[in-house]
Amino acid sequence: MFDLTGKTALVTGSSQGIGKAIATLLAKQGAKVFVHASSSLEKAQRAASEMVGDTVCVVGNLANPDEVEGLYKQTGDVDILVCNASVQYRNPWDNVTPEEIETQLQVNFKATYRLIQLYVPKMKEKGFGRIITVGSVQQYKPHKDMPIYAASKCAVMSLVENLGKQFAPFGITVNNMSPGVIATPRNADALADAEYSKKVMAGIPMGYAGEDKDCAPAVLLLASEEGRYITGIDLVVDGGMKL
Repeated sequence: MFDLTGKTALVTGSSQGIGKAIATLLAKQGAKVFVHASSSLEKAQRAASEMVGDTVCVVGNLANPDEVEGLYKQTGDVDILVCNASVQYRNPWDNVTPEEIETQLQVNFKATYRLIQLYVPKMKEKGFGRIITVGSVQQYKPHKDMPIYAASKCAVMSLVENLGKQFAPFGITVNNMSPGVIATPRNADALADAEYSKKVMAGIPMGYAGEDKDCAPAVLLLASEEGRYITGIDLVVDGGMKL
């Protein structure tokens, strides 16, 4: 089960954290995986060196629309597109700058949309495709200091529901996986604050932060033949935080 032999996959933002865990598992299950970093090829190579399977490293800053196009040129068409890369800024709503708004919308939403536009034509031609976006529990419980990040994830989920219906006749599924609080490098500083961490954990029924490896199996299901009858959903991996 969950055999991806013969499939190709791009996982954006896969040089660390959740993206790295996803890429690691897809490669282990037989897919050829493009490991992506925003600017450092060396960082992508370090991540790939820890994976078992067929990996190729690519670089592209998704904050730059031209580099979104360039990423597609580096990989060519793929069977599985995992849009994991994202940017978030912690800033009270009235201090958010226009630059912070645009960067988050560009990386989290606009780049995702453009990548789908680029990769879907070949998926349609082949009659097979898997698109998985990585959302956030903030779709349901937005952090007061990350309003644009939360809004961008809601926008992506709307896209998943819209395109999931449109692409289904072509054998292409479109789904979202929403992590809760995951102990990744991005969250390390915040969770290092004992008082803040205690408050956060109190809001998670399971009582602890997840690990990046907790998110990867959900994506594997959505990427595999076993997930062929699942489309347009949000698969939440949050220890019950959304409840």
